[in-house]
Amino acid sequence: MKKSVLCSVAFALVLGFAATSALAADVVTYPAAKAPMGKVTFNHKAHQTKLGDCAKCHEGTPAKIAINKEAAHGKACLDCHKAMKQGPAKCAECHKK
Repeated sequence: MKKSVLCSVAFALVLGFAATSALAADVVTYPAAKAPMGKVTFNHKAHQTKLGDCAKCHEGTPAKIAINKEAAHGKACLDCHKAMKQGPAKCAECHKK
């Protein structure tokens, strides 16, 4: 009995760590195919460190955010950068050829 409980706990910890690692990749690069003006690199760890609160970007339980042009140029990225007066706010500051 103890062995099965211990195995279940160990499995849950490994699974939880794997899920968290997959969601919180340090750096995500959106290729030029999805960003015709040039690839966009998002440093998740830097945002996490600076903001300190996942709820500022993630609603509810943290999960991967679907990013498209409208989200990046609006609520998900640009609006926040402008409001905080930090981070890139011009095309070439995000898009790198």
